[in-house]
Amino acid sequence: MIIEIKVPSPGESITEVQIARWLKKEGDVVEKDEELCEIDSDKATLTVNAEESGQLSILAKEGDTVKVGDIVCKIDTAVAAPANKSNNETAASAKPATESKPAAAPAPAVDKPVKESYAKGTPSPSAKKLIDENKIPAAAIQGSGKDGRITKSDVLNLMAKGFKPAAADEITRDTDRQKMTSLRKKLSQRLVAVKNETAMLTTFNEVDMSAIMSIRAKYKDAFKEKHGVNVGFMSFFTKAVTEALQLFPAVNAMIDGDEIVYHKYCDIGIAVSAPKGLVVPVLRNAEAMSLADIENGIKNLALKARENKITIEEMTGGTFTITNGGVFGSMMSTPIINPPQSAILGMHNVVDRPVAVNGEVKIRPIMYVALSYDHRIIDGRESVGFLVKVKDMLENPSKMLFGAKSPEEILLGL
Repeated sequence: MIIEIKVPSPGESITEVQIARWLKKEGDVVEKDEELCEIDSDKATLTVNAEESGQLSILAKEGDTVKVGDIVCKIDTAVAAPANKSNNETAASAKPATESKPAAAPAPAVDKPVKESYAKGTPSPSAKKLIDENKIPAAAIQGSGKDGRITKSDVLNLMAKGFKPAAADEITRDTDRQKMTSLRKKLSQRLVAVKNETAMLTTFNEVDMSAIMSIRAKYKDAFKEKHGVNVGFMSFFTKAVTEALQLFPAVNAMIDGDEIVYHKYCDIGIAVSAPKGLVVPVLRNAEAMSLADIENGIKNLALKARENKITIEEMTGGTFTITNGGVFGSMMSTPIINPPQSAILGMHNVVDRPVAVNGEVKIRPIMYVALSYDHRIIDGRESVGFLVKVKDMLENPSKMLFGAKSPEEILLGL
């Protein structure tokens, strides 16, 4: 029986996808529910699985653009997987002996072929960055990660052994032309649209991270032991943002035609670098989360994004976005709004800088922060006030417990 495998629908409004890569080869015998290929849509990377066991016949090539519902391959269920040798031997031994024959020499043991994962030899994002910067061929690296994936440590170990970049006589001027993925193409269109369709401005400030770094240093071990996750900067920023959004609702709003939609909840998008590009999974109702809930939520979503297992539902519906360029060493940037949202907060690296404290010069860990916003809906006073309030709560973390107010302000009824 021939089973036709069609392109599944990745979500509403998506009518076509691109075949990213085949995980199986033409003529392979596959098992039911085994992953056959990866497909790129405008919003995410998904996999197509085998509906039945049998022999694979591929109809669409890597890089082809196909419509949802198109047949990309077929499975011949009449072709079964090779019979298990041990089962045959067991069945033969179960037959009654009719005559005595000299024992035959035992057949040499044959190792079963090990099923290789498509992850084998594929570098992680951090490893790929090192490989590209140092012009190291991936084939020269033995992956030690899960399913043979190349990790950052694998690259560093190879470099520590004295691996040299390409010699002068190996320098070329070759080019490598590749077709844009559906995700990258859609991202390009959205970024240009934001610049053309919004009145985007950016306001900056700086945050003294001393208080947060002191809390992390004091409680990081106890926090991890109790909650099973590290306490990072992102949870403090997310908590501060959700409190500030209650005071400046326009920053948490969006334009819909001739109306402004004010959200009474905070669905915070956290920008994550994934193998296929930047994705923004969303923490739902982050205003009701504890720091531990936020850290666990970010960790789970980031892992799914880096493994290309994030769903479209997990990336839609955000009301505000936070992006952290500091993990890549960025000192300052102007992040682009994630439509249809009206604002995005950019975090950057923490650097020891001289600052004036009570008339004295002190060295403090300082982070520059940037808020890009749509001036059509957010006034300058609101954007600056929002960022100042975020700064105030990060420098005085106790204010996050009292609706962006200090205990003294609560006591005085201010």
